Amino acid sequence: MGRIDKSIRIILALIFATLYYAGVISGVFGIIILILAAIFVLTSFIGFCPLYAPFKINTCSLKGKK
Repeated sequence: MGRIDKSIRIILALIFATLYYAGVISGVFGIIILILAAIFVLTSFIGFCPLYAPFKINTCSLKGKK
C-alpha cells in the first residue's frame, strides 16, 4: 500500500469519526461508517488491504525495481 493510499484512508477515517461523534451520522449507518473508519486506520497502519490481493491492486511505489 502506497503512502498516498495510506494518507487518504487516514483522512477518510478522521472525517467518518468526526461525523459520527458530532451526531451528523447516527444509527446503524453511523455504526457501519465507524467500523469502516476503524478498518481504514488498521489497514493503513499494517500497510496491507485484504481486498487488494484478489484484484491484484498495488498502490505501492516500485522505485528502484526493474
